[in-house]
Amino acid sequence: MKATFADFELTKQLYSSLEKMNITTPTPIQEKTFKPILSGRDIMGIAQTGTGKTLAYLLPLLKTYQYSKTHQPKIVILVPTRELVVQVTDILQNLAEFINVRILGIYGGVNINTQKLAVYKGVDILVGTPGRILDLAIDNVLSFKEAKRLVVDEFDEMLSLGFKAQLSHLFTMMSDKRQNILFSATMTDQVDDMLVEYFKDPLEISLARSGTPLEKIKQIAIPVENFNTKLNLLTHHLNDKASFEKVLIFANNKKHADLIFAHLDEIYPDEFGVIHSNKSQNFRLRTMESFSNDELRGIITTDIMARGLDIPDITHVINFEIPEVPEQYIHRIGRTGRADKTGDSISYFSEKEADSIEAIEALMEKDILQQAFPIEEVAINPVKREFEKDVVKMKMLTTVKVEERGAAFHEKKDKNKKVNLGGPTKRKPPKSKPKNRGQQKQKSRKKGKE
Repeated sequence: MKATFADFELTKQLYSSLEKMNITTPTPIQEKTFKPILSGRDIMGIAQTGTGKTLAYLLPLLKTYQYSKTHQPKIVILVPTRELVVQVTDILQNLAEFINVRILGIYGGVNINTQKLAVYKGVDILVGTPGRILDLAIDNVLSFKEAKRLVVDEFDEMLSLGFKAQLSHLFTMMSDKRQNILFSATMTDQVDDMLVEYFKDPLEISLARSGTPLEKIKQIAIPVENFNTKLNLLTHHLNDKASFEKVLIFANNKKHADLIFAHLDEIYPDEFGVIHSNKSQNFRLRTMESFSNDELRGIITTDIMARGLDIPDITHVINFEIPEVPEQYIHRIGRTGRADKTGDSISYFSEKEADSIEAIEALMEKDILQQAFPIEEVAINPVKREFEKDVVKMKMLTTVKVEERGAAFHEKKDKNKKVNLGGPTKRKPPKSKPKNRGQQKQKSRKKGKE
């Protein structure tokens, strides 16, 4: 029998919020983790992106939350990016609409003094990125003495982004009596090492093996000669506006994302946006909001948007470039096919990226359907960009030892044949210096007699 939220025995306030949010049925990860989290023991949840992890920890936390007059956080939720802070905070505020709880989201890139004032006003549930939370804790603005529950969402992504030092510092600042609720899409060696070092034998709840493809997503890959030809193929696909309604396009770095955006903006003015770490926080949030509200048809981005973000009704994910880390492919394509809907993933790969496709297939233990390049419909542009050209390596010049002296060889003059002994102190033994004043006086008397 399929589980319902009635089985969770939630409060009336939470039922009202779920009804208002039009959420009627728990997902498998929500069903499997609800009671273990309520039990108070440490949890390590392994689940694919798009499975409802956020509600999986928020619902039990809010069910058992009791209001406190103290001003420091009782629950701390760590997420890797600013966008996820905004998303989790929004979901939390909607769920807690009928509950007396103070919620605050903080992240870097904005005025820290404004955030300090917000903390001073009082906070019950704090959502933030590790760096900014640590900054406020070091400044003695935040205290974790009252924090009884710690949530670390997208654990593997935080470690891959280089947050290990900040996380370690935060873990040591918190009470050992806290409950730890950890979620990760993949179980990496780094995650495993941190679990052993900082957590108390967490119960592992795994929804799917790391790397398992999302079955609701149709995956295809198309061989493409180079970057410029990929732009032609992308335009060809996007011309089908009826099918490619809401598109997320992934590039491997910021420079390439800007190049793709410049190309598309000329052909489809004001239909696409671009998001990467060089864009200001306000710009990124405005672009995300426009995309979520269907004011933009698509976004070109880097892997900054590959994790956790829940944007409704994305029809296609296009991997304009293939990620070097196979697991990242899983996170990218997981932006579509969400909330029981189907989705499509299309990957353009050059000859140099063929090995990356094979690595992704090995991780998933599943072949990606390959389609032939539509040569009759899309022009091939043979011109390579500078970053695609092979780097010509100069050969190291080797010195040849001359075995025989030719006619051009001249003997050194006698004065140039002297061996350098390193200076006068090396050539002659130094005169012994008097060790004390008595010896100095005795030496001066001898000189006087002479």
